Amino acid sequence: MPQHVSDIMTSAPVTVEPQTSVTAVARIMRDQDLGAVLVTDGDELRGLVTDRDLVVRSLADGGDPEQITVAGACSDDLVTVTPEDDLDRAIALMREHAVRRLPVVDHGHPVGIVALGDLAMERDPESALGDISVARPNT
Repeated sequence: MPQHVSDIMTSAPVTVEPQTSVTAVARIMRDQDLGAVLVTDGDELRGLVTDRDLVVRSLADGGDPEQITVAGACSDDLVTVTPEDDLDRAIALMREHAVRRLPVVDHGHPVGIVALGDLAMERDPESALGDISVARPNT
């Protein structure tokens, strides 16, 4: 019996509005130990932004990170899954689109995120990626 995305996804994802400053998003990521947050307009998913996106798409271009909004840093060409999708579908989509995280949506509303590390822990917890995924970062 295939497992579903809902079995391993991170529920209740952290969301920010597109007008949120890059600095504010970076602080949220730091304080909550996150590598990605969802960008929403009201209850509608608009994008996903990672810590790498903040650096490459915002900070590297210069400007004041207090004034730059996350709208310009987020990926808006999203590939998503539903909680009912099986894990094989999530893996296939990650492979096909070369992404490490998939927003989980239910009737267009974000309800979670499933990450490559989540899948590694589920499918092969003894793998290097599985070990790295559960390790706490050194701060």
